[in-house]
Amino acid sequence: MTEQNPDPDPRRTPGLEPGGGVPPGETPPAEGSTPWAGPEETYNPAKGWSKGPLIAIGIVVVLIAVFFIAYALML
Repeated sequence: MTEQNPDPDPRRTPGLEPGGGVPPGETPPAEGSTPWAGPEETYNPAKGWSKGPLIAIGIVVVLIAVFFIAYALML
């Protein structure tokens, strides 16, 4: 991939007024792309949540449900 200047040259870009403005009815030029701007990501696991956090969340949900059921029965 060749790197291009993200700022278009107003002298060579059609549809630009002197000073870089776009006249009414014209489509402005596309902006530059910067795919190289961030760090290269080399580690991105495709797995979901591990078993430990899911079990802990499940236990908390069950305890809360039992609490509210017991509270409703006590009324």
